[in-house]
Amino acid sequence: MKVLNINNVKLKWLGQSSFKLEYGDLKIYIDPYQLSEEDKADIILITHGHYDHCSIADIAKLTKAETKIITTPDTTSKLASKVEGGNPILIKPGDKLELKKEDILVEAVPAYNTNKAFHPKDNQWVGYILTINKVRFYHSGDSDAIPEMNTIKADIVMLPVGGTYTMNAGEAAKIVNIIKPRIAIPMHYGKIVGSKTDAERFKELCQCEVRILD
Repeated sequence: MKVLNINNVKLKWLGQSSFKLEYGDLKIYIDPYQLSEEDKADIILITHGHYDHCSIADIAKLTKAETKIITTPDTTSKLASKVEGGNPILIKPGDKLELKKEDILVEAVPAYNTNKAFHPKDNQWVGYILTINKVRFYHSGDSDAIPEMNTIKADIVMLPVGGTYTMNAGEAAKIVNIIKPRIAIPMHYGKIVGSKTDAERFKELCQCEVRILD
């Protein structure tokens, strides 16, 4: 499995929309799903309550007493009944959370569909911008190409390319070419919808470096 290492932050794609970031001893997971590794997380970020983003079995596997679980309000009942330990922190689009102990800034940004019914804007589901060691990582969550993305500033972007429930490869590439990051990474393909072909198409259309991390 390929790992992106930038400014001493290691980024690994774990399939679907799931990523692991490591910075020193700090371990951060975004939308853990169908994990094969055994580990404990310091921070878990959940974009919304769909089963492939808020996977209770995977979250429970990763959680220790000190784990911070940053999540949307719709997930709390599932987490409360199934996940022992952890410290849930609720977040909505526009919120900023400074984790001083970990020296990380978490920004929640909108994620929604514009022409589909799977991810309504009213649900206030999110993507995240994480600032770690002066690098801005943007994970869009499950989203179409939305106007709010036009003003995002990020060094590394992670966007869905599989279509059906989210934007497709062409739409994702257009957003990348607006944001102009250092590196773009395709996600949300290969398990439920989408294929490696979508990731390759995304790479062809982006005007920046693209890393396919499978």
